[in-house]
Amino acid sequence: MASILMKTALSLKTGVALLFLTALRLTPAADATIVGLNQIVTPEIQPTGVLGLSAQLEHPAIGNSQEIQFELGITPRFEAAWFQGLKPNEGFFSTEFNLVQKEGHLLSVGVLNWSTRGGDPQPELEYGYYTDKDRFVAGTIYANREAELLLGYKRLLSDKIALAADFQSGSANSLTFGVVYNFTPDLSINPAIYWTNSHPHHFLGYVVVTWNIAVWKPK
Repeated sequence: MASILMKTALSLKTGVALLFLTALRLTPAADATIVGLNQIVTPEIQPTGVLGLSAQLEHPAIGNSQEIQFELGITPRFEAAWFQGLKPNEGFFSTEFNLVQKEGHLLSVGVLNWSTRGGDPQPELEYGYYTDKDRFVAGTIYANREAELLLGYKRLLSDKIALAADFQSGSANSLTFGVVYNFTPDLSINPAIYWTNSHPHHFLGYVVVTWNIAVWKPK
């Protein structure tokens, strides 16, 4: 049984790797960056026509331990995303709409984590203030039958490296610290450490690799 489980896990990881290699060989690059922080969504919208394809591994205590993500900018103010969990098998649908985009100020609303297993969708509201080097985010999300606080910060150290931290209140969530490294403008990796809100506190690992693909060019 252990051998079968190990082979299954390896085949899933191999499939994800092949998916990324296929994208690298067959698709044009898209000049875009990761949308989101380690744990929380952010108020900016995925660029129009750009598909963010991600593979994520994390400790099972955080959530689905193996996940593939698809995030597409449909208009300059609207995006939709699908998160397909592999272990366990569960899908999540999310959307976000930007209300304000003006001189570094962003305000967005969204409906997140609509589960194929019947979980209630989670409405969220977020404000962001972005400068050339710093990104500040604050907002709220209704999850686990309560309103939870969202806070986030990212510091761009260079074109290749950024530091990210975020916090979501609630016993099921965490305070996180992570690094984003851009291999190219379109291919990046984001490892992070989660420090759980629940007692006793635990440090948990997380990593996501993202490749941005130009599906179409906006007119």
